[in-house]
Amino acid sequence: MTDALGDRRRRFVSYLYGLHNGLGSGNTKRASESRQALARLRRMFSGPRQEAEAYEYVFPHDPPQSEQEVWLLVGGLFALHPQSRRGPTRRSSLGGSMGELEATRGSAATRRFTQLLGRDRDALAHHLRQTLRLLAANEISVDFDQLLQDLVVLLGDRYREDEAHRVRLRWAREFHRPPTSQAARTDEPAEQSPVDV
Repeated sequence: MTDALGDRRRRFVSYLYGLHNGLGSGNTKRASESRQALARLRRMFSGPRQEAEAYEYVFPHDPPQSEQEVWLLVGGLFALHPQSRRGPTRRSSLGGSMGELEATRGSAATRRFTQLLGRDRDALAHHLRQTLRLLAANEISVDFDQLLQDLVVLLGDRYREDEAHRVRLRWAREFHRPPTSQAARTDEPAEQSPVDV
């Protein structure tokens, strides 16, 4: 990824986080504009006409043609789960966020995550919408900067199976990573029992 493209992606995601900040800004006009933008981005999942209403919030950020559908999807996903950039226990991928959900929801979250990992490109967007709604209901943050990067690999026009597989593996690794306090305990060597001579 060129630095210029990385900067465009970061600016777009910063714009999305700014919409959330606008909701609680205390500025009536800004809050109203943010609410309207998020509603239109959220409705983009309803059909082609509603998707067209979301273009005015995505295309000014100049997505590359090969990524424009991914940027629209990320805009809609953010609108389903608007949040500030800094979450209380942020991990680095959707897998990490689902790992946090698993800590409270148990095997139901594990099944949902396993299903998400196994989806093909055509079904992934639908399952991502369900996943973001579930994370929103449980107030678990998502790193949308990383999500955009990952979805460009998983859904972009330049799809390569080996790169997509690496994204899925990273999600799975972060899902199964123990919480920080537990990781510190399991990294310590176990006490060795004395050997009889």
